[in-house]
Amino acid sequence: MSRSPPRRLSGQACGTLSQVRQASLQTEETVLFHSLPFVGVFLPLTYLVYWRLRGRAHRYQWLAVAGCVFYAVLDYKFCALLVASMLLTYAAGVGLSIWQDPLRRRLCAAVPLAGGLFLLGFFKFAMVWLDTANSVANKFQLAIEVPHLSLMVPLGLSWYVAGMLIYIIETYTGRIQPTRNFWEFACQITFFPKLIAGPIARFWQTDADLKNLGQAEGNSSVRLGLSFFALGMIQKVLIADTLAGLIDPGLKHYGQLSTAGAWMCMLGYTYQFYFDCAGYFDMAVGLGHLFGIRLPQNFNSPYQAVDLRDFWRRWNITISAVLRDFIYFPLGGSRGSRSQTCRNLFITMLLCGIGHGPNWAFVAWGGYHGVLLAANYLGARQWDRLPRFLRQLGTFFLIVIGWVFFRSDDLPMAFALLRTMFSAHAGPTLPHTPSLLLILVTSAVIAHGLPNAGLLSHRWRLLPGLAIAGLFALCLVMIYGSQPSSYLICSF
Repeated sequence: MSRSPPRRLSGQACGTLSQVRQASLQTEETVLFHSLPFVGVFLPLTYLVYWRLRGRAHRYQWLAVAGCVFYAVLDYKFCALLVASMLLTYAAGVGLSIWQDPLRRRLCAAVPLAGGLFLLGFFKFAMVWLDTANSVANKFQLAIEVPHLSLMVPLGLSWYVAGMLIYIIETYTGRIQPTRNFWEFACQITFFPKLIAGPIARFWQTDADLKNLGQAEGNSSVRLGLSFFALGMIQKVLIADTLAGLIDPGLKHYGQLSTAGAWMCMLGYTYQFYFDCAGYFDMAVGLGHLFGIRLPQNFNSPYQAVDLRDFWRRWNITISAVLRDFIYFPLGGSRGSRSQTCRNLFITMLLCGIGHGPNWAFVAWGGYHGVLLAANYLGARQWDRLPRFLRQLGTFFLIVIGWVFFRSDDLPMAFALLRTMFSAHAGPTLPHTPSLLLILVTSAVIAHGLPNAGLLSHRWRLLPGLAIAGLFALCLVMIYGSQPSSYLICSF
């Protein structure tokens, strides 16, 4: 089984953090959703015990304990950090529910917010800041030596910290009522289907299901859960991982690619990234259904979008909603002048790029989408007059160009790929080109022409049901005795 390499940081810290992240991802692979230990041991054990319990209190406790065990197996070194962050956020929420004094309420909100932002900044950016300071000191021959840190980024840090920060903000602003039931809160935070890579399920999205866990029946959503899970694994193992194995060797030696090879590699990555992420989230949604908790759908056929605004309403929907509600709207949204709206769009997407990691290629990707969204806003009337097919094709082309920056280790790699793609370059033929072309065509048909898992009824007739069962069995055969590839979305 091929695996996609973890993303690296740019600059002097690239090699160091890349090696550290590689070690982290190796521990992650023992209980991934598409691994035999998870499918054969963890999931059935957790499921059977859960539905044997009666009453929501016991089910809260079991899911919270199962989530902590799941995380500890993946990244035991930082399990204490997860629990400590959860306790601090819970205490702050209780304080917000008790106190009406403005000073105390601001303190309850400020402490967990500051703590969460510190964790994100320290683990994701500290190494680069320190190495950059050393580089500047060396360049100007300053007698300063900043100590170097070798940090392992805690698995799922961005996702669970973001969930806790959103909980505090929405509690402080009155959007939700904080719970005083610790086990309910712990269950929401550590629910294993969404713990390491989302989706970001805000409390008001799952509150009704959590409140009704005591009355939920084990057979109510089994069909839906198993169907989502099987479709997600098929996307991840059979499509995304196969594409990774075909394009990664070419991208590793991107300087030798021909123009056709560069386009095939980037189209391959475009579909790989989509099916990797969509596959993970479909598995997560399916697992949620198995335990009676409906997680929000995170992808809605994004490559069928007719413009960039439509794309961001369909791609990583929970993250897009967070960007909209907590960055774009506070900046002013579209309430000001046209130039102010363009500024707000650009800043929002620039921060989105920076949030993926301290890599100038990520920053360029965010700025690129900010410019495109601003242009889309200014020229929407003219764009909407074009035929739907041309709008979809043009949007997809712009998305592919953006993924060049996202996939590249640094800006020189991104610009080299773009030069190759937009000028005539000869080069060796990619290995297994016929296989790559076949899976690219298959991926295009699925991504552009078929409904996503969230739009399906999941009531399969005999032949489609047998086909899905057969493909799922093939996935199990492929992962047997091999090392499951990590989720691309876990690497950020």
